[in-house]
Amino acid sequence: MKTAAASPLLLASLLTLSLAACKKDTPATTDTTKTPDTAAATTAKPATATAVTTPGAVPSGYTLVPAVSSKPVYKFASEPARTLKDGVDYYALIDTSKGQILADLYETRTPVTVNNFVTLARNHFYDGILFHRVLDGFMGQTGDPNTLDASKKASWGQGGPGYSFPDEIRQNLKFDAPGDLAMANSGANTNGSQFFITFAPASFLDGKYNLFGKVVQGQDVLAKLTRTANPDQSSGQEVPIEGATPDKILSVRIVSKNK
Repeated sequence: MKTAAASPLLLASLLTLSLAACKKDTPATTDTTKTPDTAAATTAKPATATAVTTPGAVPSGYTLVPAVSSKPVYKFASEPARTLKDGVDYYALIDTSKGQILADLYETRTPVTVNNFVTLARNHFYDGILFHRVLDGFMGQTGDPNTLDASKKASWGQGGPGYSFPDEIRQNLKFDAPGDLAMANSGANTNGSQFFITFAPASFLDGKYNLFGKVVQGQDVLAKLTRTANPDQSSGQEVPIEGATPDKILSVRIVSKNK
């Protein structure tokens, strides 16, 4: 499918619209760098990969960090206390219905954000949650517990863990390559559980989102994620892709790299 690059002005417009539309709890972020040439592009592509139904094995060279709960916990009373251990190199093992992704977490550069993500993952928070917002050439967004309930589709992008935590933006961390992990937000200091993974460099996001990790294995899985919407350059809105079924997170496990 041919695509045309969107202008920086359009990207900024779409970013503003998406944030303004989702100011409940811990909502959505941003927009896409590409847009379709024809209306036919709004029809979902047939699945090209067999759906994965169970999490894969822990890769060689990594050790599983034990879970805190035996079942998913989707609501918390407050921001989690610090549980990260000094000297441990943390990674996120994200198993999806399209395959496994391994991401290095920046525990020394963004410890508050990583601690939050690690705590949620160790409580099985992300189990079953959908990639509700995936835009070709830009990013895939997930982490909203509202997506566990199809009847709440109107509120997808507005859910969170029951609290928000402050920004932890580092000027030396840039959205300069595919595979960056960052928190979604609806403005300053509104981080919660939603996060996104970039598919391409996105410098217009620099300084606006907590960037807390980097995909080191599973880049091919990002290409397989079902795209759920396209941007309309004329209106500045996102257009849902007809027939698109969002992919699911099977689990997010925390592992440490063996020394």
